[in-house]
Amino acid sequence: MKKLPLIASSLILGVVFLISATTSFGKPEYTKKEKKACTTCHVSAKSKDLNDTGKCYHEKKDLKTCAK
Repeated sequence: MKKLPLIASSLILGVVFLISATTSFGKPEYTKKEKKACTTCHVSAKSKDLNDTGKCYHEKKDLKTCAK
């Protein structure tokens, strides 16, 4: 019975980790669709932060209208 809180908290942490991990990854279909590098829209390849082009693409879903 003493292990129940440990098991429950471990399960909750695992679920939270899985949910956050899937939402933090980029979308490779955008790279395939637009045929551009990640840094076209992101401040760096490993960052989820968007530059101005990325913010425009997020809103309009068309890279041609967002290109400088």
